[in-house]
Amino acid sequence: MTETTRRTVVFGAGSAGLAAVLTACASYGSPTTEVNEEPAAEEPSSDAPKKKADSKPKALADVSDIPEGGGKVFEKQKLVVTQPTAGEYKCFTAVCTHQGCLVATVSNKTINCPCHGSKFSIEDGSVSAGPAGDPLEEKQIEVDGDKIRLA
Repeated sequence: MTETTRRTVVFGAGSAGLAAVLTACASYGSPTTEVNEEPAAEEPSSDAPKKKADSKPKALADVSDIPEGGGKVFEKQKLVVTQPTAGEYKCFTAVCTHQGCLVATVSNKTINCPCHGSKFSIEDGSVSAGPAGDPLEEKQIEVDGDKIRLA
């Protein structure tokens, strides 16, 4: 009677797995098949860029969402949009330059970080109160009718 050892079981399982991988690689299509499939794969992708070029980026907010002299933080996008003066909109990264926390509020004409108390100007993202030493990075936006979008 033959005794089955752990080594025999592991070797057998490894051999079976190797055989399956080699079989899968060896049965992958021939060059003729790949050439015939290539044009069909390109046709849908050639339409995709046209659709993207025609569509506008999703709006961040309506202009009515951004109060004059204040702003709104968009946590998911890590952005903050402000309106320093009537009809003037600015956008900055919502990541504090001190230690990378997300800013939380906009009040009293400053963008406020809850972690260590840094404050940034709603006009240009400059530091109004430390410990942050660098301004918030400005992002380009465009106002399209009543929608605010990233440019």
